[in-house]
Amino acid sequence: MTAKRVLIVGAGPGGLTAGMILAKRGFDVSIYEKQAQVGGRNAHFEIDGYRFDIGPTFLMMRFVLDEVFAEAGRDINNYLDICQLEPMYRLAFREKTLDMSRDHDVMRDRIADAFPGEAPGFDRFLKREAARFKAMKPCLEKPYSSLTDMVAAPLLRALPHLSVGRSVYDVLRGYFRPDILRTCFCFQTKYLGMSPWECPAAFAMIPFIEHEFGVEHVRGGLSKISQAMARVVEEHGGQIHCNTPVKQIQTQNGRATGLLLENGETVQGDVVIINADFAHAMTTLFAPNTLRKYTAARLQRKRYSCSTFMLYLGVNKTYDDPHHAIYFADDYHANINDITRRKQLSADCSFYVRNAGVTDPTLAPEGKSAIYVLVPAPNATGPVDWEQERAPMRDRVLSLIKTRTGMTDIDSHIEVEKCITPADWQANDIYFGATFNLAHNLGQMLYFRPHNRFEEIDHCYLVGGGTHPGSGLPTIYESGRISANLVSQEHA
Repeated sequence: MTAKRVLIVGAGPGGLTAGMILAKRGFDVSIYEKQAQVGGRNAHFEIDGYRFDIGPTFLMMRFVLDEVFAEAGRDINNYLDICQLEPMYRLAFREKTLDMSRDHDVMRDRIADAFPGEAPGFDRFLKREAARFKAMKPCLEKPYSSLTDMVAAPLLRALPHLSVGRSVYDVLRGYFRPDILRTCFCFQTKYLGMSPWECPAAFAMIPFIEHEFGVEHVRGGLSKISQAMARVVEEHGGQIHCNTPVKQIQTQNGRATGLLLENGETVQGDVVIINADFAHAMTTLFAPNTLRKYTAARLQRKRYSCSTFMLYLGVNKTYDDPHHAIYFADDYHANINDITRRKQLSADCSFYVRNAGVTDPTLAPEGKSAIYVLVPAPNATGPVDWEQERAPMRDRVLSLIKTRTGMTDIDSHIEVEKCITPADWQANDIYFGATFNLAHNLGQMLYFRPHNRFEEIDHCYLVGGGTHPGSGLPTIYESGRISANLVSQEHA
């Protein structure tokens, strides 16, 4: 019996996850990637010996990664060198700094020292959010292909934990009184590109996941994960074609039949899996009038995440700053509203710095550092002119780094640098430059998010941040596993 042929558009984390699982199960897998390397936003680049992850730098829910490698018949420890970070990260406000620990006893003591009387709130947080995570986890591991899935047992059991009508920040009010301490346990909504004052309360489990399972680092950078997945795909006989962009997904009688490549070649297949940015794929990869639900006009009306302004700095010295650190604007709420509602730049912005050299010296030449800086920014639906703002924003961010971190002389030690603005993300086929994809409001979750089994085209599946369960590496891996299982079920 001839193996069913699976064609995957894009070698990002979701496509690679689905590819290695399906290749292990005997499918004939071919992945087509427009870039010269695998990974998508989970890839890397190098300049003069400095190595930078393009996108994700936090590894959470390591167990999901372990599981998908195991489903592909591999032990992740044979491919990656992964270590726990302690502290997980530093959170810095003008008046206080808190190093966040996975050790609950250490964390409780640090809260008691910095915020007298607030330690009992941490215990309430752990207990309540553990229950929420236990209830929600099965809901994130199954597809929602029809409305009947919304009344299936896992989701019905989880309903009391959804806290419908409340935000993540509302939930944190129930644990802590100081606004700063609430922010320490709700800023994680930025992983979804959303405001904690708007993000649905169900996502209050994200900080619990960090405190329960920790934050980890992959030696060489998180892009090593994608490279390891590509190895597994090829070990199982799958093929990965880099520098091979897809021009169009071919359809006939409402089903996907193959791909038309930019080079003019046509590839026939039994299944097509889309791992491109969702809205970009819908507006560019199908022939006109093929789609009815996801038309350009309807996609423009959907809600999208924020974007990011990025600086990648190769500096000729090392610093003692922590591996991960987040520095908050004096008025964090106003800063978030500028980004998500007013779509404008804040005079005082929040920013994140990864100084991975304190953990991993392989990312830069000896005695030097590869510094990664991320600033949440409005997506391209706003009026910001990034051609004009690129240089001023770069200078403003460097000034903040000099005044708020231990890198007080960083500007005089920069050897190489690269900047990516929301306009650059958009030019690189990310719809509206929304780096975290579709927003995660209630109207765009579960059944109401684009389905893993694509509802518009038969024999077509979605993986990545634009489908269920959502954005962020662990959930993207889960999307790849869900779609791989759906393909396997369809083809017995």
